[in-house]
Amino acid sequence: MNKQNVLVLCTGNSARSQICEAFIRQYGSERFDAYSAGTEPKGLNPLTLKTMAEVDIDVSQHTSKHLNEYLGKMPVHFLIIVCSDADQKCPSIWPGVHQRLLWPFEDPAAATGSEEEKLASFRKVRNQIQAKVVEWLAGIQKI
Repeated sequence: MNKQNVLVLCTGNSARSQICEAFIRQYGSERFDAYSAGTEPKGLNPLTLKTMAEVDIDVSQHTSKHLNEYLGKMPVHFLIIVCSDADQKCPSIWPGVHQRLLWPFEDPAAATGSEEEKLASFRKVRNQIQAKVVEWLAGIQKI
């Protein structure tokens, strides 16, 4: 069976899209090749590394990429946009995209406060993304 490409998009490609990509790889690698990108890549947030390590997923080899690395260069079966800002900046017509999904999550990188408060924000969003990916994959399996 040929794997379908999933591209996860957000603004900075530093947290939400990286987390989503990792969970799709973790739970759906037999059916999907997952990638992530940003409209304004900022580099991987250290708290993304830390909170994903807490669930035994290593994202230390992930890098922030610009959406132009993928735009029109490969078929994208599912374009999952995880923030409203990226949804507005992403071209509405994207050659090769079969289905565009909007899953807006809060930006944990925008959290303020102590290190523990920031970590709490990352954990909350990580858990929301994990639940959404699991739900989505279960629905896809039924199709």
